[in-house]
Amino acid sequence: MTLSAHEFQFVSSLVRREASIVLEPGKEYLVEARLLPLARKAGLASVTEFLLRAQGPAGRSDRDSIVDALTTNETSWFRDREPFTAMTDLVIPQLVKSRGTARSMRVWSAASSSGQEPYTLAILLKENLPPGWTYEILGTDISTEMLARAETGRYSQLEVNRGLPAPLLVKHFTRVGPEWEVAAPIKKAVSFKRLNLAAPFPPMPAFDVVFLRNVLIYFDVETKRGVLKRIRNLLKPDGWLFLGAAETTMGIDDGFERVVTGRTSAYRPRTGTSAPVGVTGKG
Repeated sequence: MTLSAHEFQFVSSLVRREASIVLEPGKEYLVEARLLPLARKAGLASVTEFLLRAQGPAGRSDRDSIVDALTTNETSWFRDREPFTAMTDLVIPQLVKSRGTARSMRVWSAASSSGQEPYTLAILLKENLPPGWTYEILGTDISTEMLARAETGRYSQLEVNRGLPAPLLVKHFTRVGPEWEVAAPIKKAVSFKRLNLAAPFPPMPAFDVVFLRNVLIYFDVETKRGVLKRIRNLLKPDGWLFLGAAETTMGIDDGFERVVTGRTSAYRPRTGTSAPVGVTGKG
């Protein structure tokens, strides 16, 4: 079965409107593959029947499920490794020097998926901050299903095998039956909330570091510009932004400057372009 042009148009318009995700023609196979499990779970014979139900007056939950299903949730522990090396070798030492009075750090994982990235960041800070320092990690995502998974802090053996060094697994996780659960001190430092990056942000505190990795590639230029502006307004003046390897602020938001850190790059607000600490990123 192949999606009709009308069905694909409904789905692409929905995810564009709700999440600013651009689905170009030719992605019909992807849409069908992602929605078929939803149709089966609903006891329906086909994706066509599921989409008919989703378009009805009682289809709000189905439409939410479609957006969830078409949000890319690929993730792993210490994914791509280099940004985390930069955190250990450069970012954390610099912030420790400049935060000596507050002795605290706040980090945002802005596309947290099932939680591996924010928990990785919590482990990294736990391992590298001096004694007596506190830290908070906020994980946000548009997918309610992924956030529910992340909040449990439980992962299968296959999931922890994807990038998590064995010594850190033993040190910061507890075995619970066939799964591994994040230890209480790490879990306590991480909170999760639903957030649509393409919409105005709710009031939020300023952050020392933001990880916004492998998200901008799904947005058009105007959406990217709005997201970067709102995040820049939430970064402290000496804060750091990490993007995916294929992403950049260059040519989109001149309020950032690129900084080479080892084998990767990060971005920092240019002098005078970030909002004062505590100003929320609306706009």
